[in-house]
Amino acid sequence: MEYASVFVTLAVIFGLYMTWGVGANDVANAMGTSVGSGAITVKKAILIAAVFEFAGAVLAGGHVTGTIRKGIIDASFVPSADILVYGMLASLLAAGVWLMVASYFGWPVSTTHTIVGSLIGFGVVGLGPEAIVWAKVGEIVASWLISPLIGATLAFLLTMSIRKLILDTDNPFENAKKWGPVYVFLMGVLIALVTMFKGLKHLNMDLSGGQSFILALVLGGIIAVFGWILIRRIEIDHEANRDFHYASVERVFAPLCVFTACSMAFAHGSNDVANGIGPLAAVVSIVESGEVSQESALPLWILVLGGIGIVIGLATLGYRVMKTIGHKITELTPTRGFCAELAAAGTVVMASRLGLPVSTTHIIVGSVMGVGLARGIAAIDLRVVTGIVTSWIVTLPIGAALASFFFFFFKGVFG
Repeated sequence: MEYASVFVTLAVIFGLYMTWGVGANDVANAMGTSVGSGAITVKKAILIAAVFEFAGAVLAGGHVTGTIRKGIIDASFVPSADILVYGMLASLLAAGVWLMVASYFGWPVSTTHTIVGSLIGFGVVGLGPEAIVWAKVGEIVASWLISPLIGATLAFLLTMSIRKLILDTDNPFENAKKWGPVYVFLMGVLIALVTMFKGLKHLNMDLSGGQSFILALVLGGIIAVFGWILIRRIEIDHEANRDFHYASVERVFAPLCVFTACSMAFAHGSNDVANGIGPLAAVVSIVESGEVSQESALPLWILVLGGIGIVIGLATLGYRVMKTIGHKITELTPTRGFCAELAAAGTVVMASRLGLPVSTTHIIVGSVMGVGLARGIAAIDLRVVTGIVTSWIVTLPIGAALASFFFFFFKGVFG
């Protein structure tokens, strides 16, 4: 290609920009409940992401990715390699711009849907509407309702169980120590399944569904034993209880929020980093081979670049989205934050096994709403929720419009 080095340079810059947006928005969503509940500080959230998101991206991010993410575009309609390069560059830049805007305003949007919207925009104007697999688009639109609904239901049930078994009893602290290991076991099982289904799927472990569940039960049991040992050492804090009756109960659940944050960060880094670096890998692959293939290689340097972008994004602008998730939707405590994270993990596991195209962002927002609903509709700021839902709806068309503009720009400059 005449502009091969220019294309690769632009792809690296735009890929870093896109993964910066992933960190500022998607990762901030995952960390928002733990930060909002007071279990960890913003600085600790950044540190956790720096370790576990980066580790997930580099160690388990995979060796290849689909050249066109999520099967949105039928590759047989791509007339030439240079058209696809313009489209990938346009999609990366469009997604990065929208994620930056959304993160600035604290809107938790889905990075998956952002890149999908961008690909739709490029596909329609660059290849024609018939190149878009509209059935896939329909599934994604349906997930706007499915994801938050499942997350909210599970979070509501978990919150009500903690209220019935622990908070609304004569001795909440003792019951927290009694039931805590059970919740730790449940958490261990779900987090293990999330990690195996989402975080380790690129490592080709070839475990069947039954084997995965058995291994998850074993790991959950081991984690529950460690949890029981830690919980047994926690003493009641009478001084703190004077200010807040359940202060000691919350101390039991605070460490669990940290564990779920670490695990979800690893699973997210390994799975969703491809949203940012997939198009970058496609451009590099096309430039090197001169032709379009179904899959593109993910060399280590691209995975490292994605991990770096994610961490920088969370550290620089992630606090705005964390504030929305952790404080603005409803008031969170460690028990509520734990329920939201556990519900999100459960929803991801269900969706992975059923093949539902759900969004982690939508799941966590729905889970936080479910926690709030357990205290009544008045506990949720409906104005904030309305703004979030609006940002979800406009993500696809805005991503598409931006990608269309940038596609014509690149085609005009290099074509």
